[in-house]
Amino acid sequence: MDQAIIIEKSIFILVIFAITMLFAMYETLAERKLAAWFQDRVGPNRAGPGGIMQPLADGLKLFAKEEFFPNTPNRFLFICGPAISMSTALITSAVIPWGDKLHIFGRDVILQATDINIGMLYVFGVLSIGVYGIMIGGWASNNKFSLMGAMRASSQMISYEVAMGLALIALIMMDGSLSLRHIAEGQHGWKWNVLYQPVGFLIFLVCSFAETNRTPFDLAECEAELIGGYHTEYSSMKMGFYLFAEYASMFISSTILAVLYFGAYNYPGMDWVAESWGANAASFIGIGVLFAKICFFIFFYMWIRWTIPRFRYDQLMKLGWKMLIPLAIANIVVTGLIILIADGKL
Repeated sequence: MDQAIIIEKSIFILVIFAITMLFAMYETLAERKLAAWFQDRVGPNRAGPGGIMQPLADGLKLFAKEEFFPNTPNRFLFICGPAISMSTALITSAVIPWGDKLHIFGRDVILQATDINIGMLYVFGVLSIGVYGIMIGGWASNNKFSLMGAMRASSQMISYEVAMGLALIALIMMDGSLSLRHIAEGQHGWKWNVLYQPVGFLIFLVCSFAETNRTPFDLAECEAELIGGYHTEYSSMKMGFYLFAEYASMFISSTILAVLYFGAYNYPGMDWVAESWGANAASFIGIGVLFAKICFFIFFYMWIRWTIPRFRYDQLMKLGWKMLIPLAIANIVVTGLIILIADGKL
């Protein structure tokens, strides 16, 4: 492999890793600020101007906390749990196209760590591994509440992955590819998939809330029943990894929603900008547009958390198995019929 490509991809991976961690850090501050705004109070404002240093103070606090291990024979698995959750939250970003190509240093730089033709299968595979991080952590904690929280989280994530996958099938039928780059390029201008797959988008959005264990689907760690859920026995940075993994997953989930349904880095007038100001300017604006869409979805996640109350567990399972899955199957059938009619085959 060309040495320049190795250096280019290494730098790009480090930049995406830094951006993901930065977003995960400041999502914690944004959530607390938004919660304060919704509840008509001040929120964190002591650490730095306007509380901007609060995430660093929280990180320092976690580092300074006592390293605690419960009375468990599975200490190795106890450590592996948060490590798996954090790793799966980070490596999902490898197949995401963060923008169009840039022409710098006399070469075209693709703003994607790797473009594989089964990108969405890779994303679902990594999401499936994430279930193990939660289940292993809850089981190795040697605590009934942790185990119950882990079982809730695992069954919830597996259940909603089915509806999420079915919602995605209808989108793939239209685009004809599993590559995220191909899906993004097919939404040039205003050809956003949400306009052609509104039902699929709503199903995918609801499933994203369940996959990230966010309210109203945070049954895995509801304080009134399970103390802290699967991370009850965790302290210091092991607990920090679980918390960071949730916010990193929220960032990646928002990115995937933007790429699949809201045009990724595409925006109206992109061709005019490329002709008038150059391809690099159009690409940089596209990166900004993608991150604006990501920030909107992150805000939406937080808005829902402080607006809608938590479901009962039977309601959560009923929604997944009896409502979303049949709706996703019906969406596949309707999409297939429309494609056949449009091609003149029916």
